[in-house]
Amino acid sequence: MAGHTQNEITIAAPVDLVWDMTNDVANWPQLFSEYATAEILSQQGNRTTFRLTMHPDDNGKVWSWVSERETDRARLAVKARRVETGPFAYMNIHWQYEEVPAGTRMVWTQDFEMKPDAPVDDDWMTDNINKNSKIQMALIRDKIERAAAGHRPAPALAD
Repeated sequence: MAGHTQNEITIAAPVDLVWDMTNDVANWPQLFSEYATAEILSQQGNRTTFRLTMHPDDNGKVWSWVSERETDRARLAVKARRVETGPFAYMNIHWQYEEVPAGTRMVWTQDFEMKPDAPVDDDWMTDNINKNSKIQMALIRDKIERAAAGHRPAPALAD
């Protein structure tokens, strides 16, 4: 049995701003609360290979892994996968963006399977990803909406 999650949020900001901020991997530590560092290892065209390092967990363990991310701006989509899988047999992530009347709808879909010797099973990880995705998406929404407010032209004053 494999794990599958899908979470979404609507951000009151233009798709260009949402796309630019969420695909600036080097700045993810300022966008996500869980990442201590994001190191770009290579960039070739639309493909970025990078190392993410999390803040220490409750037991003081620091988790780190290498992922690969390929953006498709024309389709407003991103495919990513863990290269260093750690406790996962595999981890594939799909980000989809859509312009909607309220701004930009962002959807994260994650498909994965835990290794047999992983400390947790697929059900536990599914619950964990669903909880954490909601927290991270809300933080990202708030940061992008603040940035969008700073980019909006001032309203014209009536004479």
